[in-house]
Amino acid sequence: MKAIELKAPQQFRRIEITEPASPSPGQVLVRSHVMGICGTDVSCYLGKFPFFDYPRIPGHELGVEVLAVGPDVGSVKVGDRCSVEPYIHCGDCYACRRGATNCCAQLKVVGVMMNGGLCDQFLIQAEKLHPSAVLSYQQLSLVETLAIGYHATQRGDPQKADQVLIIGAGPIGLATLEFTRLTGADITVMDMSEERLKFCADNYGIKNLIPFTSQEDSLDQMRQMTNGDGFQVVTDATGNQHSMNAALPLVAPTGTLVYVGITTEQIGFPHPQMHRPEMTIKASRNALPGDFVEIIRLIEQGQVNTDPWVTHQTHFEHLIDDFPKFIAPDSGVIKAIIQIQ
Repeated sequence: MKAIELKAPQQFRRIEITEPASPSPGQVLVRSHVMGICGTDVSCYLGKFPFFDYPRIPGHELGVEVLAVGPDVGSVKVGDRCSVEPYIHCGDCYACRRGATNCCAQLKVVGVMMNGGLCDQFLIQAEKLHPSAVLSYQQLSLVETLAIGYHATQRGDPQKADQVLIIGAGPIGLATLEFTRLTGADITVMDMSEERLKFCADNYGIKNLIPFTSQEDSLDQMRQMTNGDGFQVVTDATGNQHSMNAALPLVAPTGTLVYVGITTEQIGFPHPQMHRPEMTIKASRNALPGDFVEIIRLIEQGQVNTDPWVTHQTHFEHLIDDFPKFIAPDSGVIKAIIQIQ
């Protein structure tokens, strides 16, 4: 059975693997149709992601088809098209007992800490599949990325007419933008890329756009936009420690700062920057099962349009050659997907 393995940093290889066994109770056998490429995949490829062990079959943003179901599985049936919730939790730890399965102490992410969907078929727990009779495999492969942004939006909890700043207009920042706009908040987006800011203007009608030039200039622009008050919600989706450190002065008194981007570097700031405005600082990690259900509903109802998202595509057979092109700084990629079948 075909698969592509990341043998070592920047070393993909085509391999053949054994076909999966029949699904056990609670399991489902699925066929991979579409995989999205995200920042985690890029970090793993570059050797910068701390939780990725080589060799590993990547793939966690997936649109799959149900081929067979194990005993006692009633949530999906053969032929269903599904999105994969790739966060495998233990069910027993403190976080799981509180329903925070996204923070499980033993969390393993499909395609990161365990082999993923860049292969023909694989087994997964039925509870990790979210079906739709309406959405395409491509749309279903985008749900996990959108779920990260949906969860980050829930963490920030913007209200109608709030001034909200999203720093970083990559896929996670755009996913946060997608759901923040549904709240009726007044959105500002900052990014170093003029092309990505133009994408926000053309596809979402965002008028408040700040091209990052220097911290001082950007801070002045944002103060002017908010009459010096700052933003009620600031979400940093960059994963860059310098940006994350610099985000605190942008938060309005009693406002909320959400870190959805992740870095292995140390984050630090003078305590008065947080204390004086009595701000709330939150992390946003992964997503919850209900997030997947809600996103699928919103796409099915036309409230979320996934059409602009996919800017680049390749096929399984060409991925090894195309992947380096997708991550080049001048690629213009918003979201690249892989057709596996």
